[in-house]
Amino acid sequence: MTEHAYGPTGAGTVMLDLGPDTGALVLYTPAYLAGREIEISPHTPDARRTHASVRERPGNHGTRYAAVYVGLAAGDYTIWQDHDTPASTVAVTGGRVTCHDWV
Repeated sequence: MTEHAYGPTGAGTVMLDLGPDTGALVLYTPAYLAGREIEISPHTPDARRTHASVRERPGNHGTRYAAVYVGLAAGDYTIWQDHDTPASTVAVTGGRVTCHDWV
């Protein structure tokens, strides 16, 4: 996975596409993963993967680091540690933002 040098995001910089069968995922990570692109895929064999970059996200209660995945079909997803190693799984629900911590 590629690393990029993105700066911190500001308020209102992520558009979410939510609907009855569409949700979003916010994957909170440790700071050392800033700039890393983390892949996810539907939890089915040979599913196509998508990725998002971990960015610094300042907020009212301090800074957190997270990758945000938008427009996801509701269902179970695999979060990939690297190309071959799953890190965890998460269920995305339509009409909601699911939050998950990197393990």
